[in-house]
Amino acid sequence: MKLTHGQTDALQELGNIGAAHAATTLSTMLSANVSMSVPEIKVIDISEIYKYVGDEIAALVLFQVNGEVKQGGYLLLYVAKSSVIRLTNAMLGLTDMERELDEMDESALLEVGNIMVSAFLDGTAGLLNIIMLPSPPQLVIDMPHAAIESIIASQDSIDIDEVVLFKTEMVSDAHNIQSSIFLFPNHPMLEDIIRRLEDILNPSM
Repeated sequence: MKLTHGQTDALQELGNIGAAHAATTLSTMLSANVSMSVPEIKVIDISEIYKYVGDEIAALVLFQVNGEVKQGGYLLLYVAKSSVIRLTNAMLGLTDMERELDEMDESALLEVGNIMVSAFLDGTAGLLNIIMLPSPPQLVIDMPHAAIESIIASQDSIDIDEVVLFKTEMVSDAHNIQSSIFLFPNHPMLEDIIRRLEDILNPSM
C-alpha cells in the first residue's frame, strides 16, 4: 500500500500520541523520567521485516486489536534482550545484568506489555474517537524476525502482507530502554484507520 504524504503525516501523529501515552505509563512504572524520540513511520513488506529488527534475541509481546475498528490487526511491543533485563531489573529490584530470563521476568514483561499497549491504544483511540482494546497478551522470546514471520504465518484467517512500523526509542535518566511498537494490519483495518484520521484532520473534505 502506497501512502500519500498527508496519510503518512496522519499516521505519524497517531503514533506520536500513542507512544507518548506509552512513555508516560512506563515513566510511572519505573518512577523515573522517560523521554521518547519522534516515532518513525514506515510501511514495509512483511518479507523484509528482518531489515528492521535484526537477529538479537528479543522479547515480543503480541496483542490482537479489538474494538470499534475493522478486525484483522495486531500490535507488537518489541524489546531487545539487553533492554528487557534493564526493564525487569528495575521492576523487580534486581541488579544482575548477566542473569538469564526466568518466570518472574516473563510475568513482568506481560504486565509491562499489557499496560503500555493499553496506554498506546487509549491514546490512539482517543484521537480517533472510538474504542480500541487489546486482547490478552502472548509473550515470545526469540529472534524477532523469525518469531514475527511465524506469528503472521499462523494467522490463516488474517491476510497481512505489509507492516506499519511505529518505531520510537524510550530513554529514562536511570534506565536505557529501547523498544519498538509494530502495527500489523490487514488492508481493511489500515484503510479504516486512515479514513478516520483523514475525517478528523480534514473535516471539510
